[in-house]
Amino acid sequence: MMIWADELILQYKKHRGELIQKRAKLNKEDPQDKLDLTQYNSMIDEMDFVLQWLETGRDPNNYRGADKKGIYQSQSFQSMDFIPDITEQIEEGPKHLYMSAEEKIIMADIFASLSFRERQCYILHEAAGLSMGKIADEVGLKRRTVQQYIERAREKIKTRVG
Repeated sequence: MMIWADELILQYKKHRGELIQKRAKLNKEDPQDKLDLTQYNSMIDEMDFVLQWLETGRDPNNYRGADKKGIYQSQSFQSMDFIPDITEQIEEGPKHLYMSAEEKIIMADIFASLSFRERQCYILHEAAGLSMGKIADEVGLKRRTVQQYIERAREKIKTRVG
C-alpha cells in the first residue's frame, strides 16, 4: 500500500531530475545563467534535504537520534478500502456482515495504533489462523517474539475497545 510519503518521494525525485537537466543546460559563462545556476543549486539542495527526510523519516540535521522512532509507522488511513467487504464470503445463514463507515474508522484507528510487526503477527494469527510457530517461520522471528507481538496487540486492542 502506497502512503502519502511514497507519493511525495516520487514527485520530488521526478522534479529534482528535471531541475538537474535544466541546470546542465545553463551556460556557466553567462552572468544571468550564473544567477540562475545559484537558484537551481539551492532548489536541488533543498529537494535533497526533503527527500532524505521523507525516505528516512528523520530530520537529516539531527544527529543525536532522538527522533529515531518511525515517524511514518503510524499511517493515516484516508481510504477505508483496505478493510475488505466479506459479505460475499458468507454463504450460510440469513445474517450478512456489514461494517458501517464509523466501524471502519474505529478499526482503522485500532490498526494504526499497532506497530507494523504487531499488526502483521496479530492478523496472521487471528485472521489467517496460523500458529505462532508458522508465523515465526514466515516472518523470520522467534516464536516467543511473535507471541509477545500478539500479546501486545491484544492489550492495545483491549484498551482501545474496552
